[in-house]
Amino acid sequence: MQIIVRKLLHRAAPFKQGIGRCTYSTNKVHDIGQPTPATHPQLLKEGEITPGITTEEYISRRKRLLELLPEKSLAIIAAAPVKMMTDVVPYTFRQDADYLYITGCQQPSGVAVLGHECGLCMFMPEATRHDVIWQGEVAGVDAALETFKAEKAHPLSKLCDILPGMIRGSSKLFHNMQTATPIYTELDDFQRAALTGKVKDISNLTHELRWIKSPAELKLMKEAASIVCQGLLQTMLHSKMYPHEGMLAAKIEYESKMRGAQRMAFNPVVGGGSNGSVIHYSRNDQKIKNGDLVLMDVGCELHGYASDLTRTWPICGSFSSVHEELYNLVLETNKESMKICRPGVSLREIHNFSVEMLCKGFKEIGILKGSGSNSYHQLNPTSIGHYLGMDVHDSSNISYDRLLKPGVVITIEPGVYIPSIFDGPDRYFSP
Repeated sequence: MQIIVRKLLHRAAPFKQGIGRCTYSTNKVHDIGQPTPATHPQLLKEGEITPGITTEEYISRRKRLLELLPEKSLAIIAAAPVKMMTDVVPYTFRQDADYLYITGCQQPSGVAVLGHECGLCMFMPEATRHDVIWQGEVAGVDAALETFKAEKAHPLSKLCDILPGMIRGSSKLFHNMQTATPIYTELDDFQRAALTGKVKDISNLTHELRWIKSPAELKLMKEAASIVCQGLLQTMLHSKMYPHEGMLAAKIEYESKMRGAQRMAFNPVVGGGSNGSVIHYSRNDQKIKNGDLVLMDVGCELHGYASDLTRTWPICGSFSSVHEELYNLVLETNKESMKICRPGVSLREIHNFSVEMLCKGFKEIGILKGSGSNSYHQLNPTSIGHYLGMDVHDSSNISYDRLLKPGVVITIEPGVYIPSIFDGPDRYFSP
């Protein structure tokens, strides 16, 4: 017993000495309602507003947007509002992509104004004591200036006093029609500008900027794709033991969030059997029969950037001969379509190539007769893909006829959906 005591005393001595050398900081790390390098050093490096995206990149985005704005014009971009599930329960908040793109602010209710003379002017919500107790801290005027590097910042309550003068001094107004808020659209000066045709939708400009991703954006998108790929592999391994659409949806969400995703990019489509032929199936409430295929269309969001992935596999572990011939046709179309995905080719050209390949394959296996487009459209009413970025269908104002450039991200997702109303060979409809 004496030996044990001596060992404990011997070990305690350095600990006591160490305490005497400790110093403590009385500086409080201020929470602005979203991660910062000070509050979340595990996520952000110094100089970053979003993990991987620096303050300088946000400033550069605003400069490029100003270059697209006519002289003496003003851009007004509102943050997304909080949407309520019930009177006191909000839905999970997701920021408007344009507002996030130019400010880096992930919080609701603000209004950003960008102009050649004022630079970035942010109108920020003011949190009451009640708000802080129930919802936590929010970014205010100080954060707008210090964190988001706005040239000017005001409380949102001052918008009605300040913005009318800015509007009167402008030749044209551009605003985000998707998140337009009455706080500025009901201003008399805004109404007069709208009546005289001075108000335009800013999405044509912002989508142009967002269409080509920076190296930092591409890195985040690769990470988002990797997360959902790894999550899907785990879900596939899980599917034979738990063949329920809802359980598989829960599994992919769990695996994605455990790997760092903040949310799913959209409600996972998990369709077993005939449900897999419903393009945007969302119920996810059916048990999957042994021998059926399950289709999963899933994606996650990582720090504002989305991934999108579709895969189909047999729950029982092996394809039937009918399933196999269709699966191989879609897989081969996917591989060949990716080969022609390069700068100078449009998404429309890739789509047309995939249609020709699928039509040829459908005819060879006997599922499609003749050359009519109506029958093919029943089997595949979707496009080969879409632009991907901060939104799942990103930069939606950009035509699919635009020639691709380095930095543009698209999906390649050919498919075949055989609805119950389709008049085809019996073997595709047997139980």
